Amino acid sequence: MRTVDERSANTSSVLAEAIRACGTGIRVAIPGIVQEWDAATQTVRVQPAIREKVSFGGQPREMDIPILVDVPVVMPRAGGYSLVFAPKPGDECLVIFADMCIDAWWQSGGVQSQADKRRHDLSDGFAILGCWSQPNKPDIPQSGCRLQNDEGTAGISIDGGAVNIFGTVTINGASYASHRHGGVETGGGTTGGVV
Repeated sequence: MRTVDERSANTSSVLAEAIRACGTGIRVAIPGIVQEWDAATQTVRVQPAIREKVSFGGQPREMDIPILVDVPVVMPRAGGYSLVFAPKPGDECLVIFADMCIDAWWQSGGVQSQADKRRHDLSDGFAILGCWSQPNKPDIPQSGCRLQNDEGTAGISIDGGAVNIFGTVTINGASYASHRHGGVETGGGTTGGVV
């Protein structure tokens, strides 16, 4: 007859394996790489950037997770304002997976019933744009904040009480750098606005 300790150890290992197997089916978040941007639906196709270990006949193998399709994007938006941009192939992101099926909400908005009973599924992801790996890290200022292109050659910076616009500036299609007013005299008067 087996002892209580032997039976408990066996039960513990069975439970531990069951919990591990359950956990492998739960998706939470994974870094990804944008493959394509669909401007009409405002979704991306994303290649998960970490391979998954799977067992084939008891032999572990690493496999790419299939490309995720129709993934809604997350950009800063609230209070009637948005900061929007068009993602491009190669952009890195973090895909988070909803607790429940998002299909009915995605199609209709508001509060909806679940169209399917799936949980933490690969098909219920949101792409949060703006995370990056070390090879793709941007130039970040030591203080203040900056809205800039990836090269850091054009943008707007705010630091303390100063606002700086760098790069080519156009106002209503006219270059600010080359803007001149003609037919004015020097002195205490003012000219019209930028044309």
